[in-house]
Amino acid sequence: MIQKPELLMPAGNFEKMKYAYAFGADATYLGIPMFSLRARENGFKRETVIEAIRYAHNLGKKVYLTANILPHNHKVAPFIKYIGQLLEEAQPDAWIMSDPGIIMMMREHFPDQEIHLSVQANTVNYATAKFWEKAGIRRIILSRELTIREIKQIRDYCPDLELEAFVHGAICIAYSGRCLISNYMSYRDPNQGTCSHSCRWQYKMYKKEENQPANWREEAQTAGIEPAVTQQGDSYVPIRGDYYLEEVDRPGEYMQLDEDENGTYLMNARDLCAIEYLDELREAGVDSFKVEGRNKSVYYAALIARAYRRAIDDLAAGRPFNPENITDVFAAANKGYIAGFLKGNPGRSAQKYDGTRAEQPAYRFAGIVRDYDAARGWMKVEPRNPLRPGMELEMLTRDTTRTLKVEALYNIDGAPIDIIHGGLHYCYIPVSSPPEPFTILREKTAEDFAPEHVELSRGCVENANEPCGCNG
Repeated sequence: MIQKPELLMPAGNFEKMKYAYAFGADATYLGIPMFSLRARENGFKRETVIEAIRYAHNLGKKVYLTANILPHNHKVAPFIKYIGQLLEEAQPDAWIMSDPGIIMMMREHFPDQEIHLSVQANTVNYATAKFWEKAGIRRIILSRELTIREIKQIRDYCPDLELEAFVHGAICIAYSGRCLISNYMSYRDPNQGTCSHSCRWQYKMYKKEENQPANWREEAQTAGIEPAVTQQGDSYVPIRGDYYLEEVDRPGEYMQLDEDENGTYLMNARDLCAIEYLDELREAGVDSFKVEGRNKSVYYAALIARAYRRAIDDLAAGRPFNPENITDVFAAANKGYIAGFLKGNPGRSAQKYDGTRAEQPAYRFAGIVRDYDAARGWMKVEPRNPLRPGMELEMLTRDTTRTLKVEALYNIDGAPIDIIHGGLHYCYIPVSSPPEPFTILREKTAEDFAPEHVELSRGCVENANEPCGCNG
């Protein structure tokens, strides 16, 4: 039985990678230019990829390179050339890939390289897992749409295959990321690494024909059809006429919208949080707990890594789940949390219908400690939100949380100031003892936040015999 699954964190750039490791990650994954599904948010170039691999290995950590696009012909030869050049200077621990042809070519040209099958390949059953295992795949990154019970079945049929499962982060409205909404709305193809996350934009909805005829049901029966219906209050009316969406930042551009009895398909998915299900996932045979979020902040990388590191360590030591771990989970911006499909189809609880803004987190990212002036007893801070004398902050590392009262604030020249705003500049704050490396600062914004009372939205209880079709 697996004793301690791997904690795998995202690395959108080199700095995020460093903080992920400092706060508890066992491994990180990062995208290589041109060939990753985070091409736009990718903070790595070839030189920094090599430097990052060496940095990770010096810490005794692992790093996986994502090359999971579905490439067109013009990218095939450059991909093989890129890998050959990279491997001359650095050896990643594995490649995350999805395209069968590219995987075949990787096996032919670089047979000693370990390949992990990307979630983009949509592995949802044990037969598919066995197929890829025979093709030389070492690890399968499972689709987010699987229940814990289904994961256990895959493990039973594939005892020697490593399994990786997402436990935290954004959930794509499409099936494991196979989506074309961004391509349609902004001509940026998600499967080529340029998703604009159009599904999360804010839209206005317009109906071309406002009034329904009083005898709409009779008209439908006469026509021999039952039109799609939608609920309005306690009554049902048909979807009749044309509907259009207007994105708030593109006034005057209208997109026709179809709807059936289940609703529309441009929705704002809530985020996944499985921190309370790690024990069940371990028992199901998951080897690696993966966190999504390469385009999230350093603060996110640190806080989520710390929360899951503590939960995994408690699990390995046989300690019960500590609700305090939820504090860090809710301290980062989120769309509201659900357990994804782990316990069955989440139904309507999977969507956030009342707006596209993130939930108000219990804490605000205050700044990053960049240096320490021992002679004056001042720490150098890069503020990320306004700082003022009199504020009470928390100083966070992987293992500690210290309270800090900001008695005074000084600018970079050492002159006292009353406030400094977030940005690419620095200030000094007096401290009683030197800060530890990789210390970050946060400010509590919700005084009544009580993590022991937080309940995560959960899916329905899964049915062993048929797919769940409930509404939450």
